[in-house]
Amino acid sequence: MREAVETADIIVVNVTDYAATTALLRSKDVASTIDGKVILELTSGTPDGAREAAEWATKHGASHLDGAIMATPDFIGTEAGTILISGPRPAFEASSVMFGALGGNVQHVGVEPGRANALDSALLALMWGALFGTLHAIAVCQAEDIDLGELERQWAATAPVLDGLVADLIKRTNAGRFASDEETLSSISPHHSSLQHLIELMEARRIDRSVVDGYDTIFKRAIDAGRENDDFASLSQFLGKPGGK
Repeated sequence: MREAVETADIIVVNVTDYAATTALLRSKDVASTIDGKVILELTSGTPDGAREAAEWATKHGASHLDGAIMATPDFIGTEAGTILISGPRPAFEASSVMFGALGGNVQHVGVEPGRANALDSALLALMWGALFGTLHAIAVCQAEDIDLGELERQWAATAPVLDGLVADLIKRTNAGRFASDEETLSSISPHHSSLQHLIELMEARRIDRSVVDGYDTIFKRAIDAGRENDDFASLSQFLGKPGGK
């Protein structure tokens, strides 16, 4: 390990977790060789983990870049390969040629070390929301004897509507426009009513309700606060744990 680090100008790390990175780099034998080098951490982790790693690297004379790979393996090395990187801009720019080999859409998203990991978690939340939603849709169709090819066809027709709703939700939340107005696409009350129909169907067909019960909890927080007629974006204010813990 020491030899590999000692001979490299840019140390690319992509292992299981930050604990594995620590085991590889923080022995006295290896740590003594990183002065003046760039460490590119592509291992998945948390924003706080990235901040701690950057602090350690800086103390040992290295520049730390934290990266999040937003692609499946088949996209790596292609023009569409997206990697988000945070950390010192000069270190990013000095490594740009190497980044080009990893993907055509390598982005510097900020100097704050935890930014790439935070965006990674945010985008994964979007992805898992879609994937778990698909699993629920499949379960409902199977329970109701609907061919999954029909689900695929109807999703293709519905997807542009959902894309518009997601974009509007982000835009309105960013602007703090939570009250319903003439541009509201969806408000809380009708969504909550429709969710009750889904819950009833899932209960009748013995489909796991764990995720949708979580949705119901968030809806009820907003409704209990008298916000049932607000824009759907108002739900963004009700994702904190009760009591702020």
